[in-house]
Amino acid sequence: MERARLHQVQRTLPGEIANAEAALAASQVRVAEASDGLAREESLRTRLDREVQGHRQKAARYRAQQDAVTTPAQAEAIEHEVRFAETEIQRLEDEEFASLERTEIYEAALGAARAQVEESAITLEKTRQRIALCQTELTQQQADLEVQRATLRQGIEPEWLTRFDRLAASRGTGIARVDNQQCTGCRMGVRPQVWNQLREGELLPCDSCGRLLYWDPAMAPAPKAPQTESATSDGRAVRKPRQAGT
Repeated sequence: MERARLHQVQRTLPGEIANAEAALAASQVRVAEASDGLAREESLRTRLDREVQGHRQKAARYRAQQDAVTTPAQAEAIEHEVRFAETEIQRLEDEEFASLERTEIYEAALGAARAQVEESAITLEKTRQRIALCQTELTQQQADLEVQRATLRQGIEPEWLTRFDRLAASRGTGIARVDNQQCTGCRMGVRPQVWNQLREGELLPCDSCGRLLYWDPAMAPAPKAPQTESATSDGRAVRKPRQAGT
């Protein structure tokens, strides 16, 4: 049982490292996403600045032409172009302002993600150190158990050892305790005769799973205290009322 428990613990250890590595990778992804967002916003504002400058230059040229117009239609056309350029300038500047607001959000996210990366990296390193120490301790415990196991196996008949090893290979363990007249390996009940033989100290196979059954009197539940009948004032016992159908 202890060997199986140590083996199970050892199998879970790489998962802890994998979880810590996944947390670090997730933090690094958030850093990359925030950095990409900042780069996109900077590129966007650069483009918007160029477009704003272009519309300002167009508006300036149209205003310079207003002094040379000769007809109302020409004046109206030039005024229309100036208004369009000014409208576009306002729209582009609004986009720039929105981009600056998004940049502030990305910068805050980048700072938080970088802090998380540092924390995750520290956690990963501590996890690796702890797992390495734990694996060393588990290896030593397993080695000690193997020594104890080899010593115990020398005192067991080869026939029983062969049977136990075959069951352990197929079912994880070749022995199971009987508790409340049930095999703790498969939770199936045992026959009364088998139960009595087990209580006498015999080692018998489970009819259901084949594991070798044993009974540990130290693990048996304590017997319930007998219930006393209440008495009347004259000392006679009061019998419990019979329920319908009994």
